[in-house]
Amino acid sequence: MAKWTECFGHDDIRPTSMNERSMNFFSTFTLWIAANVVITTVMTGMMFVPDISFTNAMLAIIVGSAIGAIPLALTGNIGIRTGLPTMVITRAAFGQKGAILPALVNTVILIGWSWIQAYMAGLSLNYAVHYATGYSNINLFVILTELLVVMMTIFGHRGVERIEKYISISMLLLSFLVFYKIFTTYHISTLLEIKLSKHPSVTTIIAFDIVVATAFSWMSTVCDFNRNCQSEKSGFWGTYFGYLVASIVAMGLGAVVSGFSIASNMERTYDPTILLAAYGFGLIASIVVFFSVLSTNVMALYSATMSFMNVFPRAGFWKPTLIMGIICTLGALLKEALMSHFFNFIMLIATLFIPVFAIVLVDYFLIKKGAYDAEDILFDTKGRYRYQKGVNVAAYVTYIIGAVFAYYFTYVHPLAIGSTMLTFLLSGAGYWGLMKITKQTSSRAHTVELHAPTSMEG
Repeated sequence: MAKWTECFGHDDIRPTSMNERSMNFFSTFTLWIAANVVITTVMTGMMFVPDISFTNAMLAIIVGSAIGAIPLALTGNIGIRTGLPTMVITRAAFGQKGAILPALVNTVILIGWSWIQAYMAGLSLNYAVHYATGYSNINLFVILTELLVVMMTIFGHRGVERIEKYISISMLLLSFLVFYKIFTTYHISTLLEIKLSKHPSVTTIIAFDIVVATAFSWMSTVCDFNRNCQSEKSGFWGTYFGYLVASIVAMGLGAVVSGFSIASNMERTYDPTILLAAYGFGLIASIVVFFSVLSTNVMALYSATMSFMNVFPRAGFWKPTLIMGIICTLGALLKEALMSHFFNFIMLIATLFIPVFAIVLVDYFLIKKGAYDAEDILFDTKGRYRYQKGVNVAAYVTYIIGAVFAYYFTYVHPLAIGSTMLTFLLSGAGYWGLMKITKQTSSRAHTVELHAPTSMEG
């Protein structure tokens, strides 16, 4: 008789061969919709109004999402070409040993986000159940939420892909229902004529920078899923348009809800469910929030496992998933303490992570001329990515400079134009310059890639 664990996923960090890939354009598109129609993205849109006008908020959201989705899709394209998870790919730029630190930091970031979002999902589920039955138990619903996340994740990427399709479609329908109810109850002129803050902390350019940063926050996970795309063309455009649609819908919903709530003299809160409840939309909003967080947490837990396996590949898939799922459950029970302390910590770490993928993109597309030896990245048989005793000093010097720049101009002396794009461009240019000076060019890594489509073929 087969062991009961055999039904679990046995995903690993080896290159995904073309005949094992299962994601077409539709599944990629819906995956990235499910990832981003989520409470934290809604909360981002809520930050903008009334510091800036609703029109400027939507302009920043649309333009920022369109631009931010480009490096996200390009990073995912590396996963499609190599078949490797994101943190394994960082070995090519940072070195076989140098990639250990980014992988461990990414694991911590993803677990932290899972804590915050599991709590938000528990709040929403508690609201829905209390609305229907009168019963309330936030701790219980936080635990049940994370239990569902573990059950969905433990079956591997095919289970994730399958469930995300249905969740994404449901979330879009529910989101548009919320939009419909709001705009058939209130006139859009209320939003357009809203009185702006006298002392705004967010400008239009800062809002744009925040929107771009939100797209960058997904770059550490994108290859974990896009390595399963069947072609470059469908994977690239599925990622780009999936993220774009989701970001506009979720942040736009946040801006709309915040604007109407302020116009109605309601108290601002980080939970849009509470705001929508005053309009009679609380139950719908709670369902949207719950399923959106559920889908995003599944992706976060899956990627946390992939990052962990980059450092400890012999651990297997389902055991780390189960252990980290338990950690996520316990952390989410900290509840309000997460929002006041750990949220800021995770935002800080995520900001300092931006230079990592500027380095990766420049290394792949400019230094290594768009090609990696996937087998050597994974098994280190030819030594093309060992650099200086397993660490690429140029990458680490660039990262330190970029991280210090990001920290200083985000938290110590914030720039009027934001620091996300500047950090990204500075890190990319700095890495390219150091690699040219040290003569570490494409000659060091002639490629052996999978039989993946080239030149964006379909």
